[in-house]
Amino acid sequence: MKKFVLIVAALVIAVSCKEEDKKESEIAAIPIEKVTIDRFEKKFFGGTPDDLPQLKSEYPYFFPEGNEDAVWLEMMRDTFQLELYNEVQRKFPTVNGLEKDFEELFKHIKYYYPNFESPKVITLVSDDLQTKAIYAQGFVLIPLSLYLGADNSLYDYEELPRYKVLQFTPSQILPDVATSFVSGKIAPPRDRTLLALMVYYGKELYMQDLLLPGITDADKIGYTPEHLQWAQENESEMWRYFVDKNLLYDTDSKLAPRFINPAPFSKFYLELDNESPGRLGRWLGWQIVRAYAENNKNVTLQELLAMDAKTIFENSKYKPKK
Repeated sequence: MKKFVLIVAALVIAVSCKEEDKKESEIAAIPIEKVTIDRFEKKFFGGTPDDLPQLKSEYPYFFPEGNEDAVWLEMMRDTFQLELYNEVQRKFPTVNGLEKDFEELFKHIKYYYPNFESPKVITLVSDDLQTKAIYAQGFVLIPLSLYLGADNSLYDYEELPRYKVLQFTPSQILPDVATSFVSGKIAPPRDRTLLALMVYYGKELYMQDLLLPGITDADKIGYTPEHLQWAQENESEMWRYFVDKNLLYDTDSKLAPRFINPAPFSKFYLELDNESPGRLGRWLGWQIVRAYAENNKNVTLQELLAMDAKTIFENSKYKPKK
């Protein structure tokens, strides 16, 4: 009997792989415009004050009204901004590989959203530590100064926590853009339960499975390989904790900081906390959504994104790996 079950499982996997290969072939054939990344930071910091009028005319969205030219000229000469710019040029002398990666991403987006039109991709230098790469209104804006690598000395100051710096790597550019693209396409949580938050962010991560199939799970969620391994090895114990503590349908506002929000580690209030990565509620929500999608293939992507967390969970047949 066990041998029969293994044979059936192998056949299911083979069929799934064949279907996935067919889908990827269809995606590869989707025609899109060649992506050419516009390096605004080179024009701004690598230019001269005489270039400012032309830059303002070409990029009006970067120069809001109400600021005198002196503001932008001072920025061109700002010591720290120039240091960031120089580091960006060292880290990203070219972006040819990134252009090809964006072409692949845009093909995948167009497969699921046929009316999608490729946006203009622009790179920047910014000292804003909160705003990473975003998709908005026909533009993808990438502050390359936030993707210099976790070991870059420019990130070594007190107000920038280490757990955030770990995500300041080039491998996070595409996941950040994909997350920004899908954020407005996922139905917001219908209630304040922990499960609703888990599934919401689980959908966000599942969309990266579809849009970025070549990206590692660690990069999709912004974990180190060690953090991902910790989550995988402790999945069963984490799930048992959530169930035993009746947390799934709990609406306590303190649960989001413990398991959903960015943090150096998750808070089970156990000795293992310091070993854990943050945002483990999102990771578990991801596994639930994956299980639902695998067991309900007749449901469209749009239906899944609009579905409430309770329905997804109850029909996911989710069982943590032991």
